[in-house]
Amino acid sequence: MKKVTAKISGILLLGLLWYLFVKPYDYTIRVKANTIAGTVNQTLKFWDLSLDTVQKIKQNKSIYNLTQKLRFGDSIHTYNWKIKPLTDSTSRIIVNVKDIDNSLKNKINVPFSDTNFEKRSRKTVLDFMSKLNEHIDKFKVTIEGEAEIPSKYVAYLPVKSTQLKKVGGMMKNISYIEQTLLRNNIKLDGLPMLEITNWQMDTDSLSYNFCYPVIKSDSLPQNTDLKYKRIFKKKALKAEYNGNYITSDRAWYALLDYAHSKNISVSPTPIEIFYSNPSTGGDELSWKAEIFLPIVVE
Repeated sequence: MKKVTAKISGILLLGLLWYLFVKPYDYTIRVKANTIAGTVNQTLKFWDLSLDTVQKIKQNKSIYNLTQKLRFGDSIHTYNWKIKPLTDSTSRIIVNVKDIDNSLKNKINVPFSDTNFEKRSRKTVLDFMSKLNEHIDKFKVTIEGEAEIPSKYVAYLPVKSTQLKKVGGMMKNISYIEQTLLRNNIKLDGLPMLEITNWQMDTDSLSYNFCYPVIKSDSLPQNTDLKYKRIFKKKALKAEYNGNYITSDRAWYALLDYAHSKNISVSPTPIEIFYSNPSTGGDELSWKAEIFLPIVVE
């Protein structure tokens, strides 16, 4: 009996020592989000820009794990965000919080009282959830399944940017493209397109071609910054996106999730076709874009 008691006591002591001195976080918050992991990831990064951060939010190897350091007065708190997909439209968010300078004190107090540290942590997470819920009401993604990217001959400009600044790169170049096409009497053959040539999800960096479909001819001007190429017909997964084009990448993540669930091999090089002119304003939910994610044919 004494041996059993001693063993139990030893286990309890080890557990206590682990909790006080080894456990990496002081407090854990769990919430459910009515959206996919990619949307949570991107909204976290945008929300982080509005905060008093010691260190910009950092993605840890995948879109499902991010760490940020926030300043509250003289204290620095570490927030580790883990995103776990639940269904094709919901996610579980697990937030592990640590006060770097008062960790031991928090671990002692948290089990016995609702501390200011816990209240502040919950308020911070609830603030993010409010921003997330506000955002997901402003766009819609509808997966349509397998389709074909249409073949088009295009005039284009190559651009490099981040996902957040994707539309900024388009707006910077749209006047030049349209004026060059008009000045040279180039006939259009469809709607403006975006061809992603490289997407680095770990850094949110993009290389893309901002394209206008044109009628191929020998008279296309060669003395401008415009380049020309053919986008060939290709099998792809397709989605319809409704909302501000700044956040059309939410459809990219939705298509990646869909491809994973169906065990379909895809290339992370989306193509977007824009049906609406943002300069005319109106309800952003009425703006439409078709999003294609090329299928890898083995």
